[in-house]
Amino acid sequence: MNEYSPIVSEFDTPEQEASYLEWLKRKVAESLADPRPPVPHDQVMVEMREVIAKAKQKKPC
Repeated sequence: MNEYSPIVSEFDTPEQEASYLEWLKRKVAESLADPRPPVPHDQVMVEMREVIAKAKQKKPC
């Protein structure tokens, strides 16, 4: 059996790759089945910048 090459694959073994692909497919299916409305990227970025700004204010420099 040929060894996986890090240049060709991010995984050390075919089993690791299969496990990851199964996990990814499950996560995509869950996301597609989620009934909540999507959140625009720009809105998420605004909210995260606010979270970061508040965290910086609390952290002593």
